Amino acid sequence: MTHESSHRVAVVVDEGSNPFELGVATELFGLRRPELDRPWYGFTLCAARPDVVMHGGFFTLSAVADLSAVDAADTVIVPNRPDPQVPPSGAVVEAVRRAADRGARLVSFCTGTFTLAAAGVLDGRRATTHWRWAPLFAEMHPQVRLEPDVLFVDDGDVLTAAGSAAALDLGLHLIRRDHGAEVANTVSRRLVFAAHRDGGQRQFVEHPVPPVPDASLGPLLDWARQRIDRPLTVADLADRAAVSAATLHRRFRSELGTTPLAWLTAERVALACRMIEQGELRLERVARLSGLGSTANLRAQLRRRTGLGPSDYRRRFGPPAGEATTR
Repeated sequence: MTHESSHRVAVVVDEGSNPFELGVATELFGLRRPELDRPWYGFTLCAARPDVVMHGGFFTLSAVADLSAVDAADTVIVPNRPDPQVPPSGAVVEAVRRAADRGARLVSFCTGTFTLAAAGVLDGRRATTHWRWAPLFAEMHPQVRLEPDVLFVDDGDVLTAAGSAAALDLGLHLIRRDHGAEVANTVSRRLVFAAHRDGGQRQFVEHPVPPVPDASLGPLLDWARQRIDRPLTVADLADRAAVSAATLHRRFRSELGTTPLAWLTAERVALACRMIEQGELRLERVARLSGLGSTANLRAQLRRRTGLGPSDYRRRFGPPAGEATTR
């Protein structure tokens, strides 16, 4: 049985908020996780008023907590706004500023980036938003370092996601940061969702469904995962798929929104994280079996994708002392 942890998540609901983003936050951080033998998040929906009309007026969310929940939260999530040109409520802006001043982690989904920007917490920082609203955002908030094409941006204590589905990617990324790759994979399997899409992937792809199902990259990806410990190259993948490297690159961009090399690296880092979480102490072995090659590359890639070096990652997500693997 899971128990509520001391990490409190508050989701700010504003007039016209999109039910999808609220559902994502509730599913990831609010629902109990009996399959996980660990405390989960404390979770609260809050708003400036107890009754909030949702996007399109389809229903009203009632009995919502007041904004004092923001003042007690470790992570504050701001979902989308239906019209980014309409300023968010002053009470919400002030609550976000107070959260930033005391060092809370701030997260926005979709056009919620406009709310964070209105509060001034994105000035000089990297952020993203939905591609449809990126030009308007750049015009309204030139002081923010907008990255308009990516799924999400992790800028430390401020994280922003693009369109609605990217909220799932960022939410799983947060779970990975807080609980490790194995737990994030367990949650993603429960959701029947991709375990990991790197934040740097494009927000949308040219052809979401391949025109010829049999030409899907699925068999190639399975083949590569079974050989991930080997020094596979993009040329090896192209040979296996019987296409040129340029054609393979286009197919990866079209179907996955990333490059073959970036996909390979993400798979290798995910495997390295699982090995460390399961207690493997020998970095040389982790680097070799994950296909990252050297301990230097392991350290560099792990730090780039998780913000932690191997030792810090082990202390945070590895097994208790005495249960590590050295055989």
